[in-house]
Amino acid sequence: VHLIPVNPVREDGLNPKSRKRIMPDLLTEPPAIDPVYEAHVYCNIPTIAERSMEGHAPHYFKLVSVQVLIRHGDRYPLYAIPKTKRPDIDCMLVPSRKPSHPQLEAFIKHMSKGSAAQMDGSLSSLPYFPSHSLCEMGELTQTGVVQHLRNGQLLREVYINKHKLLPGDWTAKQLYLETTGKSRTLQSALALLYAFLPDFDWRKINMRHQWSTIFCSGSCDCPMRNHYLEEEQHRQYSLRVKNNDLEKIYVDMARIVGIPTRQLRASNPIDSLLCYFCHNVSFPCTKAGCIGMEHFKVIKRHQLKDERERQEKKLYFLYALLATHPLLNQTVSRLQRIAEGKKEEVFVLYSAHDVTLSPVLSALGITEARFPRFAARLVFELWQDGKRPKEHFIRILYNGADVTFQTSFCKDHYKRSSKPMCPLEKFVNFVKRDMFLVFNSTSYYDACHRRAL
Repeated sequence: VHLIPVNPVREDGLNPKSRKRIMPDLLTEPPAIDPVYEAHVYCNIPTIAERSMEGHAPHYFKLVSVQVLIRHGDRYPLYAIPKTKRPDIDCMLVPSRKPSHPQLEAFIKHMSKGSAAQMDGSLSSLPYFPSHSLCEMGELTQTGVVQHLRNGQLLREVYINKHKLLPGDWTAKQLYLETTGKSRTLQSALALLYAFLPDFDWRKINMRHQWSTIFCSGSCDCPMRNHYLEEEQHRQYSLRVKNNDLEKIYVDMARIVGIPTRQLRASNPIDSLLCYFCHNVSFPCTKAGCIGMEHFKVIKRHQLKDERERQEKKLYFLYALLATHPLLNQTVSRLQRIAEGKKEEVFVLYSAHDVTLSPVLSALGITEARFPRFAARLVFELWQDGKRPKEHFIRILYNGADVTFQTSFCKDHYKRSSKPMCPLEKFVNFVKRDMFLVFNSTSYYDACHRRAL
């Protein structure tokens, strides 16, 4: 904390003795990029209770809809570092092992009774919770389950207990649930849902399968989106090639594990190293030496530099606009229906990946946001003005922080508004019209099929 001297003026106009007021220091994060600090943030290890801004509004406002987009929780790596022993992490759920959660045991029991649920397509063949004594590649860990039990509990306290978003006798039509076809996203959704609606009736659960990681549903044909993604990948490659420190680290790590440098780079070692780091497991060793914290720091620092440059170069932003329009368009259409008085799909949960959340943040203009950590959540709240019931507003929150006025479409409104939220029509206009201006187009189809000027 900072102790800030305050000199209040008394009613008689004289200055009293200076007093100290304790203010929380909001700038306690390290000023320069600290790769170890950033890695800890990314791991999102459940420790202290999280403070969040969800559900905050003037008392005369009524909450009418909540849409939540999550990244799956902590997982085992998708890639292995060749010629090293895989990190020894147990994916069995053991309530007595840390990190745990008061609802973990009940969650395991409830998941074993899920045969009555409607699971779309290939989802019906996926397990509802992780259960391997040595995690499989990409499998959700106990930490990942606990992260989403905590998310669900936090959202329940605000949206169910305080705002009564869903009645006790809620129906299947009031929920909209969608996940990609990976066990980690399905299990993350079920963990959040269980803490949000404890002991829910499985017959009311209808989980839809989304085959695309950008949730583009039936609007995935977009050649220009692919073009911008390729350009962005070229930018990433050239930045990597120019980084001499990174090259030296890769050469040294390749020597330690006894493979060509090119092969080590292709195995995406940061994904694997983050798992060792997040689970406090020693980095791998061979007879030729050990991969150490210095290797990790250089690779992580480059990753952070790449993210920063990505925001500045705008190629990713152009990709993001086209990649996320189908999902944002679906979101806006649903919010409009609810604003018109429809009572269906008032709570929406999309369970997704970092490659889903990251472009959504970019498209909305939230450039200050960190790359999505494990179990990140992006929430869209729809509010009705109790004094003028036809007026509706949205709030957007990222990991509990209100980012509504960081969005490109509501930055200016903040300066003129007395309300801590954004008029729904500003979001509607952005998605239906303004997203295409940079492409000199008036529609998604047009923006997808002709090169921007």
